[in-house]
Amino acid sequence: MIAAGEFRPGGTLRPALEDLLGAGAIISELHWHDARPLSAEAAAACVCFGEVRDVAQAVTDSSSGRGLAAAGFAQDIAIAIATGHDTSRVVHLLSGGAFTAAR
Repeated sequence: MIAAGEFRPGGTLRPALEDLLGAGAIISELHWHDARPLSAEAAAACVCFGEVRDVAQAVTDSSSGRGLAAAGFAQDIAIAIATGHDTSRVVHLLSGGAFTAAR
């Protein structure tokens, strides 16, 4: 699990809060079922996810959220599937440049 971030114009890396929280949510759920020790990075992602009470608000307040709002895409953050927890029971696969439900 890698909370990757994104490259800014000019090539510098911007850590992404939404990636960190997403990784923390997934790792937390997996760790619930398998209590093997976590790496320090995985444990930190879990702690971050566990401490955020309102993921949508946190993402809205992040540099990504502010950038989306400035570009006219603030509504993208509000989409429940983008910041919701346990909102889908389907695993999506990226195939041919589009996401499809796994069978």
